[in-house]
Amino acid sequence: MLKNFFGLFKKVIFYVLLLYSFNLVAAPMGIIVPINLVTVISLVLLGVPALFSFILIIVLMF
Repeated sequence: MLKNFFGLFKKVIFYVLLLYSFNLVAAPMGIIVPINLVTVISLVLLGVPALFSFILIIVLMF
């Protein structure tokens, strides 16, 4: 149980840092993916393809 919790916690921290680093790099281009509960949970469940889909949605919508 505790091992699963720490594995999930590591994933959450990794994807929050990945999202933050992407926002630092892409901010000058005007592409910012918000860091909130929905984006982090979807990144934890779906992985990096979810980040690409968020980027695609933001580029197409705005």
